[in-house]
Amino acid sequence: MPGSTFQTNPHRLKTLLEDCHRGAIQLPDFQRSWVWDEDRIRSLIASISRAFPVGALMTLDTGGDVNFKPRPVEGAATEGRIVSPHSLLLDGQQRMTSLYQVTLRGKVVETVTPKNKKVKRWFYIDIRKALDVMCDREEAIIGVPEDRVLRTDFGREVVLDLSTPEKEYAAWMYPVSQVFEWDDWQDGFGDYWSGEIHAEARSTFREFRRTVLENFKDYQVPVIALDRNTTKEAVCVVFEKVNTGGKPLDAFELVTAMYAADGHELRKDWYGDNAHKGRHQRFIDTLRLADASPGIIANVSNTDFLQAVSLFYTLDRRLDAERAGKTGKELPAVTGNRQALLNLPLEAYKKYEKQVEKGFLQAAKFLHMQHIYRIFDLPYQSQVVPLAAILAKIGDAWEHDTHRAKLVRWYWNGVFGELYGSAVESRIARDFVEVPRWLQGGPEPSTVSETIFRSDRLKTMRMRLSAAYKGVNALLMKEGAQDFRSGQAFDHTVFFGENVDIHHIFPQDWCKKNGIEPAVFDSIINKTPLSFRTNRIIGGAAPSGYIARLETGDDQTPPIDAKRLDGYLRSHLIDPALIRRDDFEGFMEDRQQRLLGLIEQAMGKNAYAGEEREEGIDAGEDADAIETGMVMAGPAS
Repeated sequence: MPGSTFQTNPHRLKTLLEDCHRGAIQLPDFQRSWVWDEDRIRSLIASISRAFPVGALMTLDTGGDVNFKPRPVEGAATEGRIVSPHSLLLDGQQRMTSLYQVTLRGKVVETVTPKNKKVKRWFYIDIRKALDVMCDREEAIIGVPEDRVLRTDFGREVVLDLSTPEKEYAAWMYPVSQVFEWDDWQDGFGDYWSGEIHAEARSTFREFRRTVLENFKDYQVPVIALDRNTTKEAVCVVFEKVNTGGKPLDAFELVTAMYAADGHELRKDWYGDNAHKGRHQRFIDTLRLADASPGIIANVSNTDFLQAVSLFYTLDRRLDAERAGKTGKELPAVTGNRQALLNLPLEAYKKYEKQVEKGFLQAAKFLHMQHIYRIFDLPYQSQVVPLAAILAKIGDAWEHDTHRAKLVRWYWNGVFGELYGSAVESRIARDFVEVPRWLQGGPEPSTVSETIFRSDRLKTMRMRLSAAYKGVNALLMKEGAQDFRSGQAFDHTVFFGENVDIHHIFPQDWCKKNGIEPAVFDSIINKTPLSFRTNRIIGGAAPSGYIARLETGDDQTPPIDAKRLDGYLRSHLIDPALIRRDDFEGFMEDRQQRLLGLIEQAMGKNAYAGEEREEGIDAGEDADAIETGMVMAGPAS
C-alpha cells in the first residue's frame, strides 16, 4: 500500500465488543459465518483471563472506494443492524464474535462440539481452579447446557447445577457473561458467603477479581486500521496474508461484497438457490452424459468467469480511449488480472455476463469437437478462459469453417507450444485481442506466429499431466483412430461407454523383459487411445502375439480380418509391418515422424529440427516446469 494508509493502535476489548454490539464495527459480506467450536472458545477465554495475547485485529474504515456490503457480527443487537458501521472487521471475526457471544450478548451461545454436533452452551470460570497455579487454565473454563445443569449417565444424574445465582455462588462458578460487570454478582456472592466465618471465601473472590476478572476489563487488543484510501487490491492482498488460517479470500468474494452494496447477489448468479440453478451448475451439466463425470467446463471457476468479463470491459475502455485520441502508454491495458476484476463495475458485469456464459458453453462444444471429453484430459484449464472469451466476442462466426479452422490452429499452437502452463494473464489478454483480429484478415496472433515445436519433443512426453501429451491423445482420436478390437472411432459415446484411455502399444511387461528403459517405452510415441477391453486383450504380450489373438478371436470377440486390423492400426499412425515383427526401434522411429506430421498439421507449421536436452526430465518432476518443448521466434510470453 502506498503511503501510510494504516495505523496500529491498542483498543480496549470491552470497547471493541460494545462497538460490535451497536453496529459501529461490522463484517464485510464476504466473511464466513461464525464457526468456532466450544473447545476453541474455552481456549480463547482462558487466554484472555491470563492476559495472554490472542492476535491483532484488522479493520477497514468505511466511506472510501472499497464499498462492501456490511453485515453485523452474529447475534448483534437489533439496533446494530440499522446503523452504518464506521469500520469493517477484515481479520478477527471468529475471535470477536466468540468473545461477543460469551460476554456481552447475555444469551446462550449456539456453537458446535469438536465433532461438529450443534450444542447450546453457557460458559463459566471455576474460581478455585483459576486461582490454582498448578491447574491448566483451560481446565478452569467449562461449558454447561442451556438449562445450566450438567448431567451424566444419559441425563439421569446431576453433577453440576448452576440454574440459579445461589447455585453459582455455592459451586464457585463465575459466569463469563458477567466478566465486564461483576458488582451485582460479587454482592450476591458476598451475601451468600456472609459472616465472619466466610471471610476467607470473600477474600478469595477479591483475589479472583484482581487476578482474573480485571484482565478482561483491562485487556487491550492491537488493531491494524486500514484507512478509507486503501485500494481494493491492497485489501485483497492484505487479507490473504493475514487470513492464512481461514478460508482464502479471492477476487470473487470481494466483488461479491461490493456488488451486494448495490443490491446485486453475485453469489446467487454463480451458485444459484433452491429455485434456480446457478451458472456453476450449468457449467457442470454442459455436455455431460447422464452416467458420466461432470462436463468438460465443470472446473471453470467464478474468477475465471469474471476474468473473461473483465477482458470485455477493459477492451471497451481501451477503445473509448483510442476514440478520444489517446495513444501509446496513455491507453489502458486490456487485461483480466486481479486488479481488473476488483475494478469491474456492476453495470459492465451485467452487460456481458450472458454473452460470456454463452462463450463458455460454446467452448465446451469446441473442445468436444477436438475430442477432449474429460476434465482430466484437458491440456490446459487456463486456456479455456481465452477460448470462451474469443468465442463470446465473435459469436456465431466461429461456426464458419474458415474461422473455425483458424481457431483450431490457435488452440493447438497453445497446447503444443505449452504456453498456458503458468503466468498466463498477459497471453490470455493478447489472444483475446489478436485472435478475433486474425479471423477478420489481420496478422497471425503471437501464439501462432511465435511457436515452433521441437521434433525431439515427442521422446520426452511421458507424463500424463503434460499438456502436449494430452494433446497427442486427443489429436489421434480427432483424426479417426479406431479401436483395435471393435474398429469404432472414439466419439464421446464410445469414449465413455468403452472406458477409453491411453495405453502402451508395446506393453510395459514386454519392454521390461527386453531391456528397454521406461524413459523410452513410456514416451507418448509408444502410447495410443484404446478401450479398456482392448487393453485387457493386449495384456503384457508382444504386439505380434496380441495381433494374432485379435485375428483369431475368442468366445467373446469374433476374429478380425488381417487387412481390416491393419487399417485399425494405421488409423493410430502405426505401421502394421513393424509391430507384427515386434520391431520396437523401427516402430519408435517411424511413429515419431508420423506423430510429428500430425502435430505439424494441427499447428499449421513445420517442426524445429533441433535437439532437446533431456537433463532433469523425470516422472517425479513437475510437468509444466520442465516439459517445455517450444522455442519462440519472437519475444517470450
